[in-house]
Amino acid sequence: MPYDPAKDIFATHASDSAGPARNAVAVTPSDSTDLPAYAKALYVGVSGALVVVPVGASTDAGVTFANCPVGWLPVQARRVLATGTTAGQIVALIG
Repeated sequence: MPYDPAKDIFATHASDSAGPARNAVAVTPSDSTDLPAYAKALYVGVSGALVVVPVGASTDAGVTFANCPVGWLPVQARRVLATGTTAGQIVALIG
């Protein structure tokens, strides 16, 4: 069934960084490709190291979250790097 705007009571509400996500996408870590839309947070389904490039970073250098547990990581990310990432089942929360 396609999206029905008549059922979306929040469609006209402004999105903000503290509010719930309006979309989510599975993440394929990449050393060269940004996420299709920058994430407001990440969900980790399998614990491990997670290397991300934060939205505000001035370079493509990653920041490592070592021993990242299963659950939510409240970091705005533009890329999840393949090199060094051992965490799995990563989901980007968008909008």
